[in-house]
Amino acid sequence: MTEASLHPRTDWTRDEVAGLFALPFADLLFEAQRVHRASFDPNAVQLSQLLSIKTGGCPENCGYCAQSSAFATGVPAGKLMDPDAVIAEARQAREAGASRFCMGAAWRSPKDRDLARLTTMVRGVRALGLETCMTLGMLSAHQAAALADAGLDYYNHNLDTSPEHYGSVVSTRTYADRLATLAHVRAAGIRVCCGGVIGMGESRDDRIGLLTALATLPAHPESVPINVLVPIAGTPLGDALRDGHVPPIDGIELARTVAVARITMPRAMVRLSAGRTGMSDETQALCFLAGANSIFMGDRLLTASNPGLDRDQQLFARLGLHPMEIA
Repeated sequence: MTEASLHPRTDWTRDEVAGLFALPFADLLFEAQRVHRASFDPNAVQLSQLLSIKTGGCPENCGYCAQSSAFATGVPAGKLMDPDAVIAEARQAREAGASRFCMGAAWRSPKDRDLARLTTMVRGVRALGLETCMTLGMLSAHQAAALADAGLDYYNHNLDTSPEHYGSVVSTRTYADRLATLAHVRAAGIRVCCGGVIGMGESRDDRIGLLTALATLPAHPESVPINVLVPIAGTPLGDALRDGHVPPIDGIELARTVAVARITMPRAMVRLSAGRTGMSDETQALCFLAGANSIFMGDRLLTASNPGLDRDQQLFARLGLHPMEIA
């Protein structure tokens, strides 16, 4: 393991990140592979499963999200699941090969009255030998502490895009709000899962800004999900992509984004997240070559579709990949 991977930089400049994006593609992927192999088995991919534990009715207006109450997407508002049902889903995920189980609730932030059920879920899923992750919206310091006491391993709270483009995506919470939640999570001793969404009409400079913001956090996120916009009918950004007003992200630009994430955050799990149903096997292979080493398994990601287990197993066999084991 190299000194850079043991003590990764958090002082990346925007110009440096832009310089990585501008490299010839072969040179960029070569450097990403070099960095990746210093910290990880290059043929191991972490398998996570994501469950919506409370669907729909979210008061936020994130322009990509089917669960926002601001948009007519046909997703009904549901109630928080019973912990026993969540734990049963986690058991099935473990039997299918998952090593991390992620639980997502469509909230602006959880209510304190929900903490008892949430912490019961965390303890029950951990008892199965799975890593636990939750995404519940914004957290206060005492809520983060309660989840940490229950043993939560990871908390997901994405920055979504660059600070400059952020206002075009959501107006009901600020970039500073997101950073405050990350600070509460980190202070509580929970590992951070934080990334963004590309293909939302942003420029490459915005993708540079997102990765610079992530790579200059006080500590790098332990997981960095790279999501590709899934065009959900009824959402402003989904309709803009479907109508041709927002250009789709091509596979080479996606692989560049993954590679720069890998180089700037060498010890992070870089997850190829939402949008894989629209990717060819060749695009996914490029992303693994660029340093992606985590995916979501299962047919659903909250409300969006995801490649089935059979397709992923076939792709892994073609590429010589294997599931990563929990250390």
